[in-house]
Amino acid sequence: MTKILPIAVPAHAMLLLEFIYRTETGKNRPACYEVIYGHNQSKLPKPLTSMSLGEVIDAQADWTKRFKSSAAGAGQFMRATLIGIAKEIPALRGDVPFNGPLQDRLAYYLLLRRGYNDFIDGRTAIIAFGKALAQEWASFPVLADCKGAHRQVRRGQSYYAGDGLNKSLITPEMVEAMLRTVLQAAKEEIRHAPTPIAKPENSGPTPPAMTDFSPVPEPSAWAKLFAALIKLFGGSR
Repeated sequence: MTKILPIAVPAHAMLLLEFIYRTETGKNRPACYEVIYGHNQSKLPKPLTSMSLGEVIDAQADWTKRFKSSAAGAGQFMRATLIGIAKEIPALRGDVPFNGPLQDRLAYYLLLRRGYNDFIDGRTAIIAFGKALAQEWASFPVLADCKGAHRQVRRGQSYYAGDGLNKSLITPEMVEAMLRTVLQAAKEEIRHAPTPIAKPENSGPTPPAMTDFSPVPEPSAWAKLFAALIKLFGGSR
């Protein structure tokens, strides 16, 4: 089945993404969308969000040699990750702007690929989903002792501990608190969701929103709260 990029990011998922962005980049929106690994974005010829997806992928080819990693944007997307998504989603063109809304949809796609819906529906426990997040974002800690990418890792360590590059930047307690908040937000969102309006007959197909890159909203109140917690307890870049 052909995969598609999510058209919109639900509020409960955006809550988690803002937390991920702050942890990965040390910045809130919209500044986080411009960050590349090591905060070397000032060395780029133009801002990251002024580039297209294809331009970013091309530029990332030598970033590992120059900056030690190809990680780019709010979700710190690796070059291999972006290439992989592009292969999975044929409709995702290389000339699409690598702006905030696209980065949000790409990051949400990664959440979905890591089992976000199963987590929200209660089929995946917090510890298991926490490990999935740690596998996707190296700054996140595992929530229980497990076999990591390079060695056995303890609760609170990065899944990639031992590679000489990555380490956990927040505590497992902060991740657990956020995931519980996301679950509650999802329940509230579902409970207050409006009843769908029946589509009139002969109204024609709904136009696709593939290129609907709306302005980036302000950080949510929850994101500001958790940014304050990160600053208070340490662990951010």
